[in-house]
Amino acid sequence: MVESRAANILKILKETFTMPKWVTSTRDSFKTLIMTIISQNTADRNTAIAFENLSNKFEIIPEVLAKAKTSEIEECLKIGGLYRNKAQTIKQVSKIIQQEYHGDLKQILSLPLEEARKTLLQFPGVGPKTADVVLLFCAERPTIPVDTHVNCVSKRLGLAPAVGGYEEVRKALQLLYDPKDYAAVHVLLILHGRRHCKARIPLCRQCPIKELCPSRHLWDKDD
Repeated sequence: MVESRAANILKILKETFTMPKWVTSTRDSFKTLIMTIISQNTADRNTAIAFENLSNKFEIIPEVLAKAKTSEIEECLKIGGLYRNKAQTIKQVSKIIQQEYHGDLKQILSLPLEEARKTLLQFPGVGPKTADVVLLFCAERPTIPVDTHVNCVSKRLGLAPAVGGYEEVRKALQLLYDPKDYAAVHVLLILHGRRHCKARIPLCRQCPIKELCPSRHLWDKDD
């Protein structure tokens, strides 16, 4: 059954990877929102550098970023992709949070989950993954963000529909796992995608869960 296979996959991944310390630490919701916006179509290393550049130039609070010059925000983000669009998004989102929510996301994050998610999705430049990251890691709400790694790995493992979109993948994973494991599922599928289940050519022979993967024969021709 897929449920027992899903449980075994998670067990092995927990034994294989060390969870990053930030997963269990308290995260600032606005900073997380800004970093996740920066991370769109950008490698982790460049995301970290861009966020550090922004932090060195400005205090990362809505009031400050709402008043910042777009050109100065752009300069901080140049190392990442789509930096002009992201600079505009950051300024717009900051203005909305400052003017409509008194500079604090708590009002939104305390709403019922679907209402909070819908509200975040109304912000310019905020898609489902960004909203779910903030909800899961800043408000401990039961949702699983689906990035490119989670999408690819979960489909190869048969944990989500092969042709499913964001919502289909998210809901399939949430049905298989206990809410207390949602953060681990998200992070571990990403780590597995980076190390073993690479998008272009997965390293099946090195994979710790290959015996549980229905797709391994497509890649490991000698298996």
